[in-house]
Amino acid sequence: MKYAGRLAAVTLVGALSLAACGTDNNTASTDTSKAPASAGSDAGLSGTINAAGSSAQANAIDEWKKNFQQANSGVSVNYQPSGSGAGVQAFIQGTVAFAGSDSALKDDKGEPAQADARCKTGKAINIPMVTGPVAVVYNLPGVEGLQLSPKTIGGIFNSKITKWDDAAIKADNPDAKLPSTPIQAFHRSDESGTSDNFTKFLSKTADWPYEPAKAWPAEAKGQGAKGSDNIAQSVKSTAGAISYVELSYAENSSLAKAKVANGSGEFVELTPESAAKTVEAAEVTGQGNDLKLSIDYATKAAGAYPIVLVTYEITCEKGLTPEEAKLVKSFLGYTASDEGQKALTGLGYAPLPATVLAKVRTAVEAIS
Repeated sequence: MKYAGRLAAVTLVGALSLAACGTDNNTASTDTSKAPASAGSDAGLSGTINAAGSSAQANAIDEWKKNFQQANSGVSVNYQPSGSGAGVQAFIQGTVAFAGSDSALKDDKGEPAQADARCKTGKAINIPMVTGPVAVVYNLPGVEGLQLSPKTIGGIFNSKITKWDDAAIKADNPDAKLPSTPIQAFHRSDESGTSDNFTKFLSKTADWPYEPAKAWPAEAKGQGAKGSDNIAQSVKSTAGAISYVELSYAENSSLAKAKVANGSGEFVELTPESAAKTVEAAEVTGQGNDLKLSIDYATKAAGAYPIVLVTYEITCEKGLTPEEAKLVKSFLGYTASDEGQKALTGLGYAPLPATVLAKVRTAVEAIS
């Protein structure tokens, strides 16, 4: 893949810079000898990329497509943040060239086989592209620096803990003055990779009796809201509210974020750095260029924030039309480039570890 020319540098401000990674595996490699470095224009590149899925990565896609389309005026990137479940189904049905999903294709739902069938001449692959830390957000006037253990979070979202001055919350916050305000717990009403990752976290770390899933378990009750935007707005407008949402949405809505205890019992503030420490230890469980990851939600790493999701771009390694393959390969080549990864740092996302990013770039190069 050739990138002729470079996009003008964009001033980026964020909590974590990918450019200054040195030898730290928490960040993307600055070795540009093996990676596309910009959204460089290609005079022969034109057409429309249709994609859909995860709302967690919508802010990242918006930034990427703006930069990519500026450099490639003949290309239009059409991404619909319809939710991970809807995006995967759209990909399987062949209406989009790639799907954004907050979890890899599900074996127990038959998604890999269905996606392979859609690709016809090749395999569908999961390509991690965005690390989206999941914040536990709350609206409790007068209470700052809230700390919550996984067990307490599980009790809240399973409707077992219903008041903010419950003994379990007091135990996590011995110095806080907690009101007796009723807890209003919000969850995603649509199928969501964020819910899938959040319930995976609960199932691994708390007394959570339900199977992890993109669909919220009806037995857990609570109040539903569709999409990350509506979750953020529901919490912002409801006193006593609590929910889970990607860091970018929490920051855009100026929501308070709870410190969450990791496997060692350490209450950790959510930052790109603390989230990256958890992703750094993720294991690649897919084969070849299928980069499905397994995250340790009970990590005991010092300073590691335990609730993270990795958003995948799901596409065909082989099997797209020639036009789709060229466009998808070029666009994802940019998103995995140094410039593309740097563009995330001011948007509330954490970087891909360098070891994972190297595999991502190899997977993108294999698209044909």
